[in-house]
Amino acid sequence: MAAEETAGVYKTKPQDRLHFSQLAAYGAGGIIPIALFNIAGILVGLMGNISLGLSAFWLGVIMIIPRLWDALSDPVIGHLSDNTRTRWGRRRPYLLVGGILVAVFFVVMWWIPKGDRVRIWFPTDAGFQAFQLVYILFALLLFFTACNIFEIPHGALGMEMTTDYHERTRLFSAKSFVGNLFAMSTPWLFALANLRFFKGAGNEADGMRYVSILIAALIIPLAFWWTFILREPGFVQAAKHEKTPFWQDMKRTVRNRNFVRLTLTIFTLAMGFNFVQLLGSYIPIFYVFGGNKVAGAYLLGINGTIWAVTGLLAVFPLNWISPQLGKRNTLAIAILLMALAQLSKIVCYNPRLPYLIIIPTMLLSAGMLFFFTLGSSMVGDICDEDELKTGYRAEGSYYSIFWWLIKMGTAFASFIAGALIVLTAFDEVQVTQVDRLTGMIAEVRSEIHAWGGDQALSGTRTELREKAKTRITAALAEAKEYANYLEKKSVIQPERLQNALSTTKSAAGRLEALQLRLQNLEPQAQDSEVKALVAEAIPLTLQTKFEKARMDSLELLTHLESKSLVGKNSEAHYQEIIQDLATVNDQLVGLNAASSLPVLEKEIAAIEKGTLPLTRQSPYTLLMMRVVEIGLPLLLSIVSISFLLGYSLTEKRSQEIKNLLKQRHEERVMAAGPAAGPAAV
Repeated sequence: MAAEETAGVYKTKPQDRLHFSQLAAYGAGGIIPIALFNIAGILVGLMGNISLGLSAFWLGVIMIIPRLWDALSDPVIGHLSDNTRTRWGRRRPYLLVGGILVAVFFVVMWWIPKGDRVRIWFPTDAGFQAFQLVYILFALLLFFTACNIFEIPHGALGMEMTTDYHERTRLFSAKSFVGNLFAMSTPWLFALANLRFFKGAGNEADGMRYVSILIAALIIPLAFWWTFILREPGFVQAAKHEKTPFWQDMKRTVRNRNFVRLTLTIFTLAMGFNFVQLLGSYIPIFYVFGGNKVAGAYLLGINGTIWAVTGLLAVFPLNWISPQLGKRNTLAIAILLMALAQLSKIVCYNPRLPYLIIIPTMLLSAGMLFFFTLGSSMVGDICDEDELKTGYRAEGSYYSIFWWLIKMGTAFASFIAGALIVLTAFDEVQVTQVDRLTGMIAEVRSEIHAWGGDQALSGTRTELREKAKTRITAALAEAKEYANYLEKKSVIQPERLQNALSTTKSAAGRLEALQLRLQNLEPQAQDSEVKALVAEAIPLTLQTKFEKARMDSLELLTHLESKSLVGKNSEAHYQEIIQDLATVNDQLVGLNAASSLPVLEKEIAAIEKGTLPLTRQSPYTLLMMRVVEIGLPLLLSIVSISFLLGYSLTEKRSQEIKNLLKQRHEERVMAAGPAAGPAAV
């Protein structure tokens, strides 16, 4: 049994306290590992599944590959950081380069190529999805590598900025505070990406393209601020050390028993945390709000704000409780809070009272804040212990292996969660095909608005002429592109697409003829002639969009019918959805492009209303999701506590180590005399 913590034996001296400017600058660095790391880990998987229709299983697979890459990159970056010697110190050059790369690759990650031109190269759904998965994989590899270039040196820098036992916790609390402040953006970004301003006629995946640019515009200036304001007091001693071989650093870390016990504790909980985050995003949307992504996104946004605010406030009790009880006991309290949060979800996941979800959110946020803040702080204490034994400081190596294990835990949990989502029979194809249908209906409404509704034939002759030219040109390009796509696809499914191809080609031909007539129209033509051409153009510009919507509806109907035949647990559910879709399909077939624009707009509004229930998931799927999301983290909490009981580095021992190190450094200075070493940076 490990020795008990001795509480309250030491108080930080005034001269050992860090200045606020250093706390603020270092804390702001938490934006990348806490906020952006969560955004990539959660929203890429969520949007990839429910927005792009990609398999949750394969998304889980590609989410784990960057973590396997981290197995190489994290220790290498940590080793390079420990052995870097520049006029800017060991760590700060990496903060600048890493910060800029994070911003660039965060944007790249969301700009997945799409559209009919891309689909021409990948005419089958399986081929196009494979292309999207490969793109996401390479973008994630670049993004997470950039995060590592920043985060490993940044974490190591925090360990050497102070050697005080409690001040180190205060420093990492600042990082958690600012990181959680920005982490509230994770769910709100999903809501922001759902705004029509960003997504246009597309879905939230399209909206994230432009939201990502806003994030990058914030990160790049911060990278310069972090680099120029932070200081490395530990560089004075570290610069005198000889550079060490990579494998020597790795062996030293894995042989430290306290380090192994601590990392196993964090590793185990990291897996459970990922389950809470990933599956917890599905449940509000598909269980609490029955598949309504807009309402679910709003709840996720509020929930994320509660999470972040709780994380901000939890910093203060952490900095009071930890000095009273010691870090290990406080870490145990954090695990118990997280277990209590999971149990509370049994009651708090309630469609009739959706906002009960904030109760487990608050408990989880406080527990996670305690847990990860103390974990990083305790690694710093272990580095002090290692320096006393070996005479060498290797914060980069220790921190890189520590965070690699945490990320591996997150990745393995993502992989398992993806597999479990498949086993729960979650139907991402249904969700994305409904998105495609509603997106096309939104495009029809947008086209109606572009013509101006009741005012379609108002305005001067010149204004009408220019409007007609613009709309006809756009509609002709769309018709040709869609016909090209259908021709590629018709080789595989000719019986379903032949009519659509014929109708689209006919519309393209009539649009070309109309475009030519409009170009040849005399400048002094009568208003009646121009209005007649515009009246003829309006239904033709809508025709291709109508055909797309009908094809989307038919494809969705075919998918639902096939699922109803194989899903024994959900046959009744799919039959109910099929009945709802049949009504929508009849309405789409009944659309007449020649109808007046006000009539068409009313009919489109009715169709939009009818699509709302089409994303509902089966009761079996939703039950299995809740069972997994609540139960597995509880099990992992028990395992984590068992590892924590073996951790033996108490506050009393940490203070003894600090005093012995201080004494050793003073003796070395006296022995060296007035010889000058490298200046602090």
